[in-house]
Amino acid sequence: MFGRSVAFAIQGLILISVFSIAIETLPNLPDGLRHILYVEEVIVVTVFAVEYALRIYAAPRRLAYMFSLYGIVDALAIAPSVLLFGYDLRSLRAIRALRVLSLLKLMRYVHAFDRLARSIRSVAPELAVFAFMAGIMLYLCATVVYLFEHNAQPEAFASIPHALWWAVVTFTTVGYGDVYPVTAGGRLFTGVILILALGVVAVPTGLIATALTADREREKWEHDHPPPGPDA
Repeated sequence: MFGRSVAFAIQGLILISVFSIAIETLPNLPDGLRHILYVEEVIVVTVFAVEYALRIYAAPRRLAYMFSLYGIVDALAIAPSVLLFGYDLRSLRAIRALRVLSLLKLMRYVHAFDRLARSIRSVAPELAVFAFMAGIMLYLCATVVYLFEHNAQPEAFASIPHALWWAVVTFTTVGYGDVYPVTAGGRLFTGVILILALGVVAVPTGLIATALTADREREKWEHDHPPPGPDA
């Protein structure tokens, strides 16, 4: 019961900290409110620092915890404020907005994050291969569109690295409209790429979704078929 209360308190502090970060960015804040937000920052960071120190102390393998995902997240949640504590320069205080990384601490308290992490790990080889192939496709497409568009748009497609921006925007189906082909060959090629781009988004999504479904089925099976007790 005590542990659950502490977990809820930490989650509440995370939300308060993130909310205060947004308030700090408002222009013309009264000095009184700014002082309150500063005191709130000191309290929250102190609690997070104490929690981090206690977790290191209680961890069976302290270095393993410090370099684990949760250990790194806990450290990042306090690092901006601790490293810049006492500085009031606007440019330095802007870095303290990185305290928003404390939101990642919520991963520790939401079981769904663990399930998602397990699912991603289970399909990591397939995702790595797909990422490699997607990188090759991006480069090839940037090269082809550069050949089509360089003479027609020497500024927009000045080089293959410039064309890579078009390739990324096209493959992700974002389509900002700042760079686009104007030649017949470039437009025809872009039409083909837009069709292929659907797979670039769908394949990793499908891999992770399938892994999540399998993980949920495994959890359900383990819940319905608990291991026999010592007296069985």
